[in-house]
Amino acid sequence: MSIEVMNIKKTFGAFTALNDVSLQFPSGQLVALLGPSGSGKTTLLRVIAGLEPADSGTVLLDGEDATRRNARERQVGFVFQHYALFRHMTVFDNVAFGLQVKPRAARPSAGEIRQRVMRLLELVQIHWLADRYPSQLSGGQRQRAALARALAVEPKVLLLDEPFGALDAKVRKELRRWLRRLHDEIHVTSIFVTHDVEEALQVSDRVVIMNEGRVQQIGSPSHVYEQPATPFVYEFLGSVNVLPAVIRDGHIVIDGSPIGKSAVDHGPGAIGKVYVRPHNVEIAREKGADSPLAGEVLQMRDVGPIVQVELKSDSGAIIAAELDRDCARALNLAVGERVFLRFHDPTVYAADYSI
Repeated sequence: MSIEVMNIKKTFGAFTALNDVSLQFPSGQLVALLGPSGSGKTTLLRVIAGLEPADSGTVLLDGEDATRRNARERQVGFVFQHYALFRHMTVFDNVAFGLQVKPRAARPSAGEIRQRVMRLLELVQIHWLADRYPSQLSGGQRQRAALARALAVEPKVLLLDEPFGALDAKVRKELRRWLRRLHDEIHVTSIFVTHDVEEALQVSDRVVIMNEGRVQQIGSPSHVYEQPATPFVYEFLGSVNVLPAVIRDGHIVIDGSPIGKSAVDHGPGAIGKVYVRPHNVEIAREKGADSPLAGEVLQMRDVGPIVQVELKSDSGAIIAAELDRDCARALNLAVGERVFLRFHDPTVYAADYSI
């Protein structure tokens, strides 16, 4: 089922949660709604589900206006962050609940319900826990049970609100890989809310980045990371160095040194800011045409397979670089040493940039 929201607005008192949001979700895709707390992600998910009425705008499901339909009529499965499992019911009964409360004419037989529930529990890999209660499950197991319950009624759309938010890092990583595999099996149109950048980039087919009730950028994980549309997107998607710069004759100039060409013509003498990720900062011992910017090594830290280096430019700007261990070992840097820097793929935004 495809989903389209058109000009959705939603306020809570003086707070604007959604400000004229329009989006399309193609059938069969797994889409991440990514952004900081308060950006409107969960509100948008609840509007799509029919759990929250929009102040204005339209929700289309498979091209049909569903704005006035209630949640049950929309055939949407919703997985909450904190599972919302019935504590007094077993895992089996939790998953079967949505089928058992259907109108008699639409309700499957007891045998069909059992067969469907056990098939779903096998799909989410907790069939051996069918007789347990939620209190007897781990967080990851409870999340799988909640997902099975949402899938039991055969929804045309699956909506997940911070599905792994209450889990520890190791379990999160395991479940996000599992969710991706599960989606590839069932192909139901799915939207999940997250503020975890790695989660969104690893799991989704497409990412919608939101801030302050507006959509900042839409695209594949690689597109939004490699070609951020705004300074907000660039900073939100990971560590970044932000340095003041001037554009002269098409070149980006920092501390009086040209460090590369600007991909965008901001006009002669334009003042802006350069954005470059730490892994795109190269360190050299000798000054060269492609490494003109000088800096002093302030500190170094081993972090797993990389070495983080903190430097200070001649103007006092702090610059972070990330080197792999082999490169760091070959350079053999020392704190206090003067080095020279080269930026790969720098992006410059005009100082008056706004969205």
